[in-house]
Amino acid sequence: MNYNKPKKLRRGDLIGIISPASAPTDNKLIENGVSYIEGLGYKTILGKNVDKLRGYLAGTDEERVEDIHQMFGDKKVKAIFCLRGGYGAFRLLDKIDYKLIQKNPKIFVGFSEITALQMAFLHRANLITFAGPMVVSNFSYEISSYMEDNFWRTITSTSKPGRIQIIANQQFSKNNVGETSGQLIGGNLSVFSALIGTEYLPELKNKILFLEEIDEPPYKIDRMFNQLKLNNMFKKLKGIILGSFSGCIEQDKNKKSLTLEEVWNDYFDIIKIPVIHSFPQGHIKDMVTFPLGIKVKMNVNKRFVEFMERSVR
Repeated sequence: MNYNKPKKLRRGDLIGIISPASAPTDNKLIENGVSYIEGLGYKTILGKNVDKLRGYLAGTDEERVEDIHQMFGDKKVKAIFCLRGGYGAFRLLDKIDYKLIQKNPKIFVGFSEITALQMAFLHRANLITFAGPMVVSNFSYEISSYMEDNFWRTITSTSKPGRIQIIANQQFSKNNVGETSGQLIGGNLSVFSALIGTEYLPELKNKILFLEEIDEPPYKIDRMFNQLKLNNMFKKLKGIILGSFSGCIEQDKNKKSLTLEEVWNDYFDIIKIPVIHSFPQGHIKDMVTFPLGIKVKMNVNKRFVEFMERSVR
């Protein structure tokens, strides 16, 4: 399937900023992120509900959906950046006007909890989105030059993003080597697995699945990978790219546990598709922006992932 590519971002364009999951803990962080973006020559507009709070959510479901619809419907807004992840984006999926999004394809950026929206936009609105930095999470503190160079080039240039070499030289079993290609889907493991069985998850057949996670103990990673296995997802895929799984260890020193690598091996030893791990994406400083929906090639032996087409038009 060919997905809709948004128009590239140009200096001076208006960027809409929303919080479709949890709210930032400090409004000063919003100011820092906005100042950074405007310092690069872009204009910004905040969603009218970004300062709302409801428990662990950035306002009610209706308020957060209103900001999504307003930004996609505003012709002046050329890109939409999420403030942060957190919790609750999945609550919006059955309330979103996907025809509005399909008619107004725009750059949409976020990761972690935002995976729920990105998979739904891809499946229901055919929109390529970007698993990339967020305003508070990535643009409010010390900014990685590697991350920002890769990100801005990805959304402002119609050239192919090119090849990313992976430093780690470890591999899984002999079943997980070789080269393959397919359209890229995925995101945060917890959120992605929670979409299984819903009408908001794209078809996995012949896809490359990317997954990342943070602060989940191995037994929970085990449970989620088993859910993928029992839904026959590994049999449909062309390959798997594992990003950062930072903090995914058993914190209780007195509790017996498998290691993360042992959990991975239990699942990947029995499947015969290429698997790459330690890709620089996820909850890390030096993050590569992933255009979800474009075709990629991965080579386990030579340890690279290559973007085979441009992500914007």
